Amino acid sequence: MKYDTVVVGGGLVGATLALALGEHGLRVAIVERSAAPAAPRGPACDLRVSAFTIASERILRALGVWEALPAERIGPMREMHVWERTGQVHFDSAEIGEPVLGHIIENTVVQWAVEQRIEALPNVEWHRGAEVAGLAIDGGEAVVALADRHLRASLVAGADGAGSRVRELAGIGVTEGDYHQEAVVAEVRTAMPHRETAWQRFLPSGPLAFLPLANGASSIVWSTTPGHAAQLRALDADSFGFEVADAFEWKLGAVSAPGARASFALRHLHARAYVRDRVALAGDAAHVVHPLAGQGVNLGLLDAATLAEVIGQARDRGRDVGSRATLRRYERWRRGHNALMQAVLGGFRHLFSSPWTPVRRLRETGLGVTDRLPPLKAGFMRFASGIDGDLPTLARGVFLGH
Repeated sequence: MKYDTVVVGGGLVGATLALALGEHGLRVAIVERSAAPAAPRGPACDLRVSAFTIASERILRALGVWEALPAERIGPMREMHVWERTGQVHFDSAEIGEPVLGHIIENTVVQWAVEQRIEALPNVEWHRGAEVAGLAIDGGEAVVALADRHLRASLVAGADGAGSRVRELAGIGVTEGDYHQEAVVAEVRTAMPHRETAWQRFLPSGPLAFLPLANGASSIVWSTTPGHAAQLRALDADSFGFEVADAFEWKLGAVSAPGARASFALRHLHARAYVRDRVALAGDAAHVVHPLAGQGVNLGLLDAATLAEVIGQARDRGRDVGSRATLRRYERWRRGHNALMQAVLGGFRHLFSSPWTPVRRLRETGLGVTDRLPPLKAGFMRFASGIDGDLPTLARGVFLGH
């Protein structure tokens, strides 16, 4: 079968890319190993949630996805409090003229809504339960080998995660490292309401974040040492709730955490190249960042929106969508921004983990100074919300075909 693009990896980034290309009229195949997500039901939240920025919301709105999301699963984040000992900073969306800084939503809910939109497109096909066995570049096309068939396309987009098979087969190396931390995640209830506010305390072992869910609960992400993460996973519900509340300085009162909890190792990764002839990488296949600012999925969605725009414009102008000349525009557009975000987040992580007293005093002073300088705070908020910079058309809320 011949397609314009084969997208390997049908998670949030890959599915969004396929949807954007499909809406632009390209013939797309999605290769995904897992089954389709179930429709969201009941009040319980999935453990994996993301803070979707304003830019990500605009991308999803432009593609008709946002309207398909169940309203009761969208948790607005209007403010954010960050502190360490005596230093603190408060961010308020009103200070940048926006109703929110972002929204906290379960990944599976957004995935389901994206797939509902894809189902309406006859030019986008799923190949589920499939894995890539081989990749060959044959003249003017790429050939993706599955167990039982071959898919031919002008371009293969690798959106298949940090362990990307497409990246490996394309011979693209990475720079990577281990943060020697794990992120413990759980849904918790607090004695006091979260007030649609995200809270983050920097601890010596890593940050503890409370993210406001639509159901009144909070999703916590506690980045800490692997040994401490194992201890937290082993605690009974009451003891875990006490440990979380105490580390959080009881900002929202007592904490109850009767549900499941999980953890995952933290590392950083950046591909040495985003493109080869007939191959492009997006999302975690190209870059993995520390979760302390919740930027991972948002960077991936910006990748998807940018790559879709570059491919769509090339096709409209009669150019080869898979040529190195076409794909280099995407790489130039996204690689620098992603590298900057990775450096900023890595720098913050090292800065706030230093036990050296002068460094601790410097960061506490820095938080206080930032809080007292509205222009600086506004700049941080606009950068983190994805509303400044060289944005793709979808991130400005405009559909590619308009």
